[in-house]
Amino acid sequence: MTGLSVLGIIGGSGLYEMAGLDDVERVSLDTPYGAPSDSYTLGTFEGRRLAFLPRHGTGHRISPSELNFRANIHGFKQLGADAVVSVSAVGSLREDIAPGHVVVPDQFIDRTRGRISTFFGEGVVAHVSFADPFCPVLMPLAAACGREAGATIHEGGTYICMEGPQFSTRAESHMYRSWGGTVIGMTNLQEAKLAREAEICFVTLAMATDYDCWRSDEESVEIEDVLRVLQANSELARDVVRRIAGRVDAGRECGCRRALDGAVITDPSTIEASRLAELEHIAGRVLNSGSKREESTT
Repeated sequence: MTGLSVLGIIGGSGLYEMAGLDDVERVSLDTPYGAPSDSYTLGTFEGRRLAFLPRHGTGHRISPSELNFRANIHGFKQLGADAVVSVSAVGSLREDIAPGHVVVPDQFIDRTRGRISTFFGEGVVAHVSFADPFCPVLMPLAAACGREAGATIHEGGTYICMEGPQFSTRAESHMYRSWGGTVIGMTNLQEAKLAREAEICFVTLAMATDYDCWRSDEESVEIEDVLRVLQANSELARDVVRRIAGRVDAGRECGCRRALDGAVITDPSTIEASRLAELEHIAGRVLNSGSKREESTT
């Protein structure tokens, strides 16, 4: 699969499989960062190769704070993915975003603690641009496909990424609203940062399941209610993803797939061979060219 154009799909709470694919196979991968959440389901839809990964594993075994985000994104890169659609359950922080609505956010605020969210470090320093964390080509495409599928779509907004696994306190929920937060979830920030470093286009379908706990006239979040909405939204999510898969332009111009241009600060000649090997799938395009330039000047 390496080298082929693949659309990656990360299934969140309530979306654990991707039906309707041809030529289906399951692939288990090893990565330099350990094992991904589960095996990847590969299949074809309308001529597009898809790779599906259940974020929390089959049976929902892995909590948000335990996810091996690096392994998950690295696995997509190994399989040749150049774009990832992340489907996520979120709480709504706005009155007009009701449970069952879908948000395609364009910004993040980070409220996680201590999660690893970079492939770099350990002798290799890189700084990628993250001012606009989502792919500018995939965002309007995802919104359009959502509308065509019959979803109520909110285009743009800020995803507050909290640590979890507990839901917010009422004070926190009101604070996030005062910050301009649109939805709140526990997973997408690290996925987006790592996808950017891996030069993979990334977009989120944030499926609202509840109003968090900021509404004074409602009870706090109950997991049973969340799961009920998730079940109702699961086929909608699949429909939207299928529509995106059929219309992703392989020749799109967005900058995501050149995110590492000028980002690696470390002289490649000083990087240990073992680290170069670990970063081959992620940054080989720039590190190898840097090494060749270094060799040509000696």
